[in-house]
Amino acid sequence: MKHLFEEVKLNNLKLKNRLVRSATWEGIAKLDGSIDDSAYQIYDELSKGGVGLIINGFTSVSDNDRYFDGMMRLSNDELIPQYKKLTDIIHKNNCAIIAQLALGGYYKNGRQFEVDEMATDDVKEVVSWFIESAKRAEKAGFDGVQIHAAHFFFLSRFISPLVNHRIDNYGGNTENRSIILVEIIQGIRKIAPNLHITIKINCSDFYSGGLDENESLEICKILSKNGIDSIEVSGNGTSVAGIRPLVNEGYFVDFASKLADTVETPVIVVGGLRSKTVMENILNNTNIQLLSLSRPLLREPDLPNKFLNKESDVSKCVSCNACYNSFKHKCIIRQRELVK
Repeated sequence: MKHLFEEVKLNNLKLKNRLVRSATWEGIAKLDGSIDDSAYQIYDELSKGGVGLIINGFTSVSDNDRYFDGMMRLSNDELIPQYKKLTDIIHKNNCAIIAQLALGGYYKNGRQFEVDEMATDDVKEVVSWFIESAKRAEKAGFDGVQIHAAHFFFLSRFISPLVNHRIDNYGGNTENRSIILVEIIQGIRKIAPNLHITIKINCSDFYSGGLDENESLEICKILSKNGIDSIEVSGNGTSVAGIRPLVNEGYFVDFASKLADTVETPVIVVGGLRSKTVMENILNNTNIQLLSLSRPLLREPDLPNKFLNKESDVSKCVSCNACYNSFKHKCIIRQRELVK
């Protein structure tokens, strides 16, 4: 029998419980990826709130990535001391921290290149960015890295048959479209063997002609065979509104459960989890190992502690999604409460 609040050991990772703060967009960095006290305050509060693992928000691997403003970055060595300060704060609160390595778009000569336009050497350059950023993450004290291959950012588009029509070794079929991910994993393992390497991937693109559940399952099998340490299941167009505790929670659980039955790699699931009861049922009726939360922790950063101390069994998050239209993705209800 699995419990929410028990120690968990995964490859190169030891956690005090099974609750994960899934990477959440914050828009808190400057153009060069540097961070300030606002970032330290956010993550200090989160790590004190009781989660076993934090995956920090979108962290670009490229100095030239201009996909949107406010991206954290691990794209050059000068940023390492700031992120070391961040990981030190989190570790002092008995919490592990993983850097979500991502790329919004591939930019060259002042413009964004689509997947099919990129030369083979361009693709290899992207692979090297992820590997080099993982090494910086290790130097900055992160316990692991997450390869962001979801939500239709660069890697998600690259592995999607809707977008990737390449005729070289990086396209043409499911296995070839997965090569970029395998090369990133193998490269990170070689240069930073002590890091936990996880990946976030869509169970489906939810577009006609895009990555579907069958192909996502095949890619996950390939990643499992190539040594990925864990897989976090998400989906394109995430954050379904109107989630109610004990009613319609966990909209990616079915796929995640199927995946967990198929591969030996530990599976993490995110998406509409709101109640302790449902989370415990998932743990004990599937082979899913870890549960990720995003919006509930915007509303209540200390929700895990409330669960643990039996102060609450359900999140106050009402899934209104107003946080996505707020400044730096904050819960507007909580912000009103803090002002009072």
